[in-house]
Amino acid sequence: MSLKSKTIELLKRREQAQSGGGEKAIEKQNAMGKMTARERVLALLDKDSFNEYDLFVEHEARDFDMNTKVLHGDGVIIGTGTIYGSPVCLFAQDFTVAGGSLGLSHARKITKIMDHALKLRIPLIGINDSGGARIQEGVNSLAGYGDIFFRNTLASGVIPQISVILGPCAGGAVYSPALTDFVFVVDNISKMFITGPEVIKTVLGEEISMEDLGGARVHAEITGNAHFFATTEQECFEQIKKLVTFIPWNNSRKALSFKPKEPKKEFNIESVVPGDPKQPYDVRNVIRAVADDSDFFEIYELWAQNIVIGFARMNGETVGFVCNQPMYLAGVLDVDSSDKAARFIRFCDAFNIPIITLVDLPGYLPGVDQEHAGVIRHGAKLLYAYSEASVPKVTVILRKAYGGGYIAMGSRHLRADFVFAWPSAEIAVMGPEGAANIIFKKEISEAEDPEKMRKLKVKEYKDRFANPYVAAAKGYIDTVIEPKETRRLLVHAISVSKDKTNTNPQKKHGIPPF
Repeated sequence: MSLKSKTIELLKRREQAQSGGGEKAIEKQNAMGKMTARERVLALLDKDSFNEYDLFVEHEARDFDMNTKVLHGDGVIIGTGTIYGSPVCLFAQDFTVAGGSLGLSHARKITKIMDHALKLRIPLIGINDSGGARIQEGVNSLAGYGDIFFRNTLASGVIPQISVILGPCAGGAVYSPALTDFVFVVDNISKMFITGPEVIKTVLGEEISMEDLGGARVHAEITGNAHFFATTEQECFEQIKKLVTFIPWNNSRKALSFKPKEPKKEFNIESVVPGDPKQPYDVRNVIRAVADDSDFFEIYELWAQNIVIGFARMNGETVGFVCNQPMYLAGVLDVDSSDKAARFIRFCDAFNIPIITLVDLPGYLPGVDQEHAGVIRHGAKLLYAYSEASVPKVTVILRKAYGGGYIAMGSRHLRADFVFAWPSAEIAVMGPEGAANIIFKKEISEAEDPEKMRKLKVKEYKDRFANPYVAAAKGYIDTVIEPKETRRLLVHAISVSKDKTNTNPQKKHGIPPF
């Protein structure tokens, strides 16, 4: 056979292997409002950058008539490509082939590209769209999941791992996304759950829809399992592309630098924060007032909204922002917001991204529900994350910084490199009203006009303690600054601390309060 004939044969085999589950299966996939696996890969990556591997892999199952079935690529596509020129490894499960079910060969393809990503030290993206373990392959399917989970753990903190849920992701399969750094979901398409509605009905007798059980909104708003929420697959891909521009390829590099841009003039930092400490405002506008081009890429936008986290750039360099959000629960720390911030801080620390903290909170959220939910343990995660982080850490206290919340939010006591405070900052054990009621209880109760006396004592407490100058006098903050100085000082602080050395004790690893 001539080379030309062999080339023609190759093209035929390639076309057949790329056909997935066939026209009917593809039509059914599109009818559900879903792209095919191959369409997704091409939509996400730069044009003509995708190189596929293991296209001709076949399953090895022989039981239950599986030996008579041809599953092209065994239901998963793997390969390498680029996003805005940056290299990535990726896999995409093909629901048109046996429902994207995971068998041994399927799993081996995924673990192969995972090993490749770790070896090449480039980000890994996994597109999940699968009915779960292939029942016909029994324990081989479970072994495949175990091999994937193990590699997720090995790669953690070494390369960025991104999971995209574009269909069902059920049973044990959900633990791989949970082990990765960022999870993307799409409304009415993404489904994540351990146990399906049918099993719940059989065991518990409860009727529940798949969407209510584990739909995109559930995980973006309630469980905190999803970092990004989109309304369409294309919107999701645009989110992924933007994320990739903010993060480095691996833990030995820094994110790519961009040309510095001044914030947009519409975001005036001196008018964003109200003078009344009880009046709410959107802390994201403070971020936009100091960030390059006022561009802020928020993470977990819909979950634990009392804290805001995300990426921006300062003088062209990626930074991570952790900020109390006074618009929601006065910006208090609770179980979910502590988890949200702590994990983000650990990601930034692992990948050499400086952390900027904006503080305005009355402390930790009190109440029986929070105590029973473990706010002590969860709140300690934030203390641990800040204390352990060795990247540059810069904190700005905007208004309230009370009690344990003051300590937890990137204080000097947790090794912040620079701590600045606005003149409006109130740093104290507790709020002036509550403190005055305790400290001056006797004087207030014995006064002819207790209410008038209480107001006087509240003012006295504010003047003596609830201001930034007491902390500044003790060196707990570096200086009190004008709001308009904030961007300049943040840029300077990050610049001078870029070669900061790690002074953590030598150890195998710490033991966070998981």
